[in-house]
Order: sequence, then C-alpha cells, then structure tokens
Amino acid sequence: MTHPHAAEALQATAIAGIAVILIAGTALAHAARRIRQPAVIGEITAGILLGPSLLGLLPGNPTDRLFPDEVRPLLSMVAQIGLLLFMFTVGWELDWTTMRRRKSSVAGVTAGSILAPMLLGLGVAALIYHNHSHVNGEKVPFSSFALYLGVSMSITAFPVLARILKDNNLSRTKIGALALTSAAFGDVLAWCLLAGVVAIVTASGPSGFTDTLWMSAGYGVVMIAVVRPLLARAVAWMSRRGTGLYLATLVTAGVLLSAYTTSKIGIHPIFGAFAFGLVMPRRPTALLEEKMLRPIQHAGELMLPVYFIVTGLSVDVAGMSLTAWGELGLILAAAILGKLFGAGLPAKSFGLTWRESTGVGVLMNTRGLTELIILGVGLSLGVLDQTLFTEMVLMALITTAMTGPLLPFVLPRSRMDLIASPAKTSPLVRIPGPADEQASDLAG
Repeated sequence: MTHPHAAEALQATAIAGIAVILIAGTALAHAARRIRQPAVIGEITAGILLGPSLLGLLPGNPTDRLFPDEVRPLLSMVAQIGLLLFMFTVGWELDWTTMRRRKSSVAGVTAGSILAPMLLGLGVAALIYHNHSHVNGEKVPFSSFALYLGVSMSITAFPVLARILKDNNLSRTKIGALALTSAAFGDVLAWCLLAGVVAIVTASGPSGFTDTLWMSAGYGVVMIAVVRPLLARAVAWMSRRGTGLYLATLVTAGVLLSAYTTSKIGIHPIFGAFAFGLVMPRRPTALLEEKMLRPIQHAGELMLPVYFIVTGLSVDVAGMSLTAWGELGLILAAAILGKLFGAGLPAKSFGLTWRESTGVGVLMNTRGLTELIILGVGLSLGVLDQTLFTEMVLMALITTAMTGPLLPFVLPRSRMDLIASPAKTSPLVRIPGPADEQASDLAG
C-alpha cells in the first residue's frame, strides 16, 4: 500500500514533469515553425532531448529526477488520453464523400505507396532480425517482427501532410490533391493492416486470432448499424434545440468506451478512438466544429505533447552502436525509396511529369506522429526492442523533416503555380479550414 505522502509526492513530480513537457514542447515546436518545419518535428525532438539521449547524460541524470519510473505510468495515462482524442479527430476529419469521387485515380498511388515500402521493409526485417529477435528475454516470432516492420515502413501521416501542403500552397493543386487523397486512403488501409498485425501478435494461437477477427467484425457491425444512427439522432436533436453544451463531454466518453472495447477485443485502444471518429456525424458542421471538435482539439493539444516525452524516454540515440547506425541507414533507404518509387511511378502513369511524380513520392514520404503511434504500439507489445525503436523513431523524424526542404527542388515555385489552377481542379479531400488548422497543429 502506497503511503499517502508518497502518493502526493509522486503526483507533484508528475505535475512538475508535465509543466516541463509543455514548456519544452511549445518552445521547440515554435523553433520548428521558424525553420518551416511541422510542429511535430520540434515536439518529437523535445521528447528525445528530455530523454536519455541528452538530458539523461547530464550529471545527476535529470531525466530520472523529472520522470522517475514510478511517475511514468501517470504520464502514460495522460499521453494515452491525448492520443485517443487525436485519433478521434483523425477519423472524423476523413471526408468519405470527396474521397469516393475519384477513388480509381488514386488507387495506384495508394497501393504503390503502401506495398513498395512494405515489401522493402520485409526485406530489411530479414536482414536485421538476428539482432532484434529477443525483447525482454522473450523470442519474437519472425512473422510478427517482419509484418510489423513492413507496416511501419508503409505509413504516411495524413494530418502532417495536410499541414505541409497548406504551408506550401499545394492543397488545391493536382499533385497536392492526389497525395492528400492517397494518404487518406492509405491511412485507413494502414490502420486496418496494423489491427491485423496486432491481432496476430496478441492472439494466443490460431483460435485466439479467429476469435479476435470475429469480435472485431461484430464490433464494426455494431458501430455502423447501432452507434452511428444513435449518434446521428443525438446530434440532430441537439441541433433542433440549438444546444450542444455537453456534446464534447459525451463524445469524449464515447471515444473512451470505444477504445476500451477494442482493447478488450484484443486490438489497440487507438483503433476504437479512430473508429468512433469515422462513425461520428459530420452534419451540422458548424455545431459539431464549435461544440465538439474545438474543445476536444484543445484538450488534446494540452495532453498530446506528453506522448512525445513518453516516446522520447524510450529513445536513446547516445546508446546506439555502429551496427545500429548501419541499420538506420538501411531502414532510411528502404523507407525513402519505397515511397519515391511506390508512389511516384503510379503518379507518372496518371500523366504527371517525372518531376511532378517525384514530388508526389516526396510528399508521401511524410510520416510524423502517425508513425510514432504505430511504433509505440510495437514497443508496448514487445515486438520492437529499445534499439530498433530508436532507429525507427529517427527514421520518422528524418523522413518528415526532409519533405519541406525537398519540395522547392522537385517542384520549383514557378512549376507549383503551373501544376493546376484552383478554378479547374477541385480538391479530392476537404481543404483544411480554421478548425482543421488547429487539428493539424496537434500533429504537425
């Protein structure tokens, strides 16, 4: 039993740690913006710097003083709630109506941008498996290891990409619309693939995996056939009465219950939050943005930076060996080439020039927070060890950071202006407005 004074001391330490997190995350996010990088770059960097990679190397190990082992579960809980709220907004902001209009024109880019890096990821997994076959004394099956690495390589961060396109005035161009719509489709497909991999990893044998699949299918049916109509009726009732006072509170409760359900099924809670966002009504837009989206985004904006620090505590750049740096080079080559060729070649077949199709590949190489979420799941499941986790986080950081600086070279400003005219090219996905800008700020 924990002594009351000891519990109070732990809570005080956690409060101080969160304060440091918010200050460091805000400062480095602002610095990232100043050099035309997504805010997520600064926030990830803040997490790494506050961990064993830098702060932990100083005399007295300030990392352990700020974030002792006893406090980390408290921080993880805050981070998890922030993450679930973020995943809900990602699901809600996917605009299925506009995505369906030209789904055939982006199918090739979507498939190529996932399959090519995934296949290269499987190849990398075969080369490095012997160095990471055991995690915490337990042997990791090669199939689980390879599948997880392959899925991790295939990610494109839809929210971060939306922000990069907006910052570079590419949202309404042919290239921007193609990349953003492909990333949106790819996000949904990648989450489905990840759910399958997680089910395989956590299932206790073939029968356990079959049970997970059946329960997941039942959960999907209930969400579509029961929860979605109920949510639509509730929102319509609030709209008629002109009230939405408790809408954000009730939706947050629904997000958490949905996340709890998927966790009990045997897949990660993030899938429940994402699914709840998918079935949440989009109309009336004004009411939902004001009474639901903005409060949830503001809450997530406060809690999500904690996720970066919790992630950073598991990243140890200083402890990487020469072999680990060599593996990072291999991982980077597979991740970058997979996106460039996997997305670029299909884009070329749609009539784009080589330079424009290369631009699509560069845009699809953005990974950001989405990659961190997937890597965090792999670490918690014991599929990735600390060293490989560090390598993959660095890969996510580098591939996201390189997108903005590369765009002027593959798509010079004069070419960007000539690619498409907003009057002639309708966007394939909803162009971010003020509410969307706040959401993309959380991720990029």
